[in-house]
Amino acid sequence: MDIKEITKIWKKTWYFIWESNSIWSWIANIILAFVLIKFIVYPCLGLILATSHPIVAVVSGSMEHDAGFDNWWESNKEFYNDYNIGKGDFLNYKLKNGFNKGDIIILKGSKPENINTGDIIVFRSFKQEPIIHRVIKKYKEDDNYYFQTKGDHNNDSMNFEKKISKDFIIGKAVLKIPLLGWVKIGFVELIKLFAGA
Repeated sequence: MDIKEITKIWKKTWYFIWESNSIWSWIANIILAFVLIKFIVYPCLGLILATSHPIVAVVSGSMEHDAGFDNWWESNKEFYNDYNIGKGDFLNYKLKNGFNKGDIIILKGSKPENINTGDIIVFRSFKQEPIIHRVIKKYKEDDNYYFQTKGDHNNDSMNFEKKISKDFIIGKAVLKIPLLGWVKIGFVELIKLFAGA
């Protein structure tokens, strides 16, 4: 195959992917986007942010605040006061208003000594999906740090989140992008629908 044939094939492929409006062109674009994000963008972000999961979609409502901050705080202050967390403390926390199902959270790998009360972490548990909750307690045993978390919307910490070691922590939340996670949630639901059919 000479250079002219290669150039001709390249031009046809380029036209098909970027300029053609056929259904097959759209399908090829979706597949190409998926491959680029999954195998190039996501791993590069993971390397830059020092975590295996640099981007997570929120798939539950455990961090939602049903009302404005003041109303939410009034309903939850007794729990947090038991952990010596006051309203002023909470107002200074990152993502103090929580976040909603369908939001995207950007994570950064973090050493245990750099994770503090009020930070939001993603950690592995017995559940299939990683959990994203707020740290309400940090303590040390035998020179190892442990964390207790709670979803802002939940009434209490679940048993498995009362002693989270550094080995289970995936990363710390640094940024929220609203609603973009619905793309992933919708895609997963679509796959489940077809798998069950």
